[in-house]
Formats: sequence, structure tokens, C-alpha cells
Amino acid sequence: MTTFVLINVTLLVILTATALTVSRMRALYEATMLTALFSLVTACLFVLLDAVDVAFTEAAVGVGISTVLLLGGLSLTRSRETVTPRRRRLPGAAVAVLTGGTLIYAAQDLPGFGAADTPVQNHPITDVYLRQSQEDIGIPNTVTSVLASYRGLDTLGELVVVVTAGVAVLLLLGPLARPEDAGWRKSLDLVDYRVLRVVSGMLMPFILLFALYVLFHGDFGPGGGFQAGVIFATGFVLYGLVFGLDKAQRVLPKAVLWSLIPLGLVLFIGLGVVSMLLGGSFLDYNTLSPGDPAAGQHLGILLVEAAIGITVAAVMTSIFFSFASRRTTR
Repeated sequence: MTTFVLINVTLLVILTATALTVSRMRALYEATMLTALFSLVTACLFVLLDAVDVAFTEAAVGVGISTVLLLGGLSLTRSRETVTPRRRRLPGAAVAVLTGGTLIYAAQDLPGFGAADTPVQNHPITDVYLRQSQEDIGIPNTVTSVLASYRGLDTLGELVVVVTAGVAVLLLLGPLARPEDAGWRKSLDLVDYRVLRVVSGMLMPFILLFALYVLFHGDFGPGGGFQAGVIFATGFVLYGLVFGLDKAQRVLPKAVLWSLIPLGLVLFIGLGVVSMLLGGSFLDYNTLSPGDPAAGQHLGILLVEAAIGITVAAVMTSIFFSFASRRTTR
């Protein structure tokens, strides 16, 4: 067994053990922290599979923002799960076993783990994306070329989904949010911990700088708008937890956030309209620099990534601010 396979098997065992432990726990705070561990191990698996872009997002959202929101939800309700009668657990267990069995059966058709002769390695489209994209787009990172240029319409659809989901969540939370009620903040505010304040204050510039690096380096390595957006949001979530929600909202007011949510989508669509006005098709970045198509691709992809980053960061941060402003109901 190679070292690569051994590491993957070890991480899979950790994931399985964590999932089984979470399923049997009644203490929800502990279950939440184990869920964060599950996301962290999953991010490690993505790194091993060379999906560093996905690992960024999993680490920032799965380990960071999702854990904070879950802890905030528990502070509004109860910290222990109600014991479910055995007869009501049987249908759920049956569905889980059936689904797992179906997935295991379907997995028999998959190629061998790590095999070099898999369709993804031998299919002609692979060579097109890996080689021809360097000539068509001029971007070293093939993932960025595919997401922002070749399938730009699909990425635009994903951004629409993010905006729609964010607005829906804000509408659900909005009527129940009362900024003057500090019930949620008292349970999660870390403002009284001086060490955390000092360390977080030192880390904040580096977090935001790293987000900018991920955004602008997406042409050459792992990164891009989605990853940069969630890292930006994670920084402001940390700031709100450590220094208090009031200070965080003074730095980044809700009105500004709500304006930024559609701004990225408008910028994305506007870029497509401009490319059409310049004589090309929708999201044809070559028209941005007719004399140097590669420069036009660089400019168009940079604007697209910036638009995605703005919207994702604004949606994530707005959800945290609105959730943190909810009144305690217990």
C-alpha cells in the first residue's frame, strides 16, 4: 500500500468514525464541533485529490462560518437533542441503509482508485482543456479558464443561486432580527478575552490580504472569487465574534452589505452586455481587447472573479449579521 493510499484510507476511517459518533450523540454542542472536524478532514481529502479550490471553500464555510451559525442556533434553542422513540428512528435508519447500499452498488462501476487509465485521463476533452485552453485563454490555471470563460454562463447561474439563497435567508431572518436584543451576542461574544482580541487584531489584516491574494492569484493557482469571498466573510465573522457585533456593523454597515449583494451579479451581467455591445457574444472577453485577445481574457476573468467575490462575501457576512441579531426565543 502506497503512502498516498494509506493517508486516504486513514482520513476515510476518521470521517467514518466521526460520522458514527455524531449520529449517536445527544449533546449538540459537542456534535457541532465534531461536524467541524468532519469538514476539516474533508478539506484535507480535497487537497490530496488536487482540488485545492474546493478545499479552500470547505475549510472556510464548513469549518468556519457553518460552525459559528450552528453554535448560534444552539444558543437560541437547547443544547441537547430530545430522545427520539425507537419506532420513529427505524424509517430514518432504513432510508440511510438503502441510500448507502445504493451508493456502494453504484460505486462498483467506478474505475480503480488512482488508476492512470480512467476516462478522465484518456478522454479527448481532457487534452483540449489542458492544452488548447492555454492558447485560447492564456490562463495557466485550467480550472479558472473553465469556470470563468468556457462555462461562464454556468458560473453566472451559480451566482444567481447564491444571491437567491442569500436573499431568501435574509427575508426569513429579517422580521425576527432585533439588534437591540443581545441574547445571542452574550452567548458568543468573545470581547472580554484580551488574548483573543490582540491575536485576532493582528490576524485580521493577513486574513483580508490572503483573501485578496486568493482572488487575484486565481489565474495562476488555486483560488478565485468563490474562495476569496468566503475568506473575506470569515474574517468579518471573526471580527464580529471577538470585537462584538456592534463594532463589526460600524466597520461594515448592513446597508452597505445589502447593496453589495446584487452589485456582483450586476457587474457580471454588465460585463456580458458590454461584450455584446462591442460586437462579440455574451461574456466574450476577447472583445475587451481586440488587438490582444489574451489580455481581454485576463481582464474579463478578473472582473468576473471580483464580481463573484463581492457577492459571496456580502451574502455570507449579511447572513451572519442578521442571524446574530436575532432575539433569544427560549
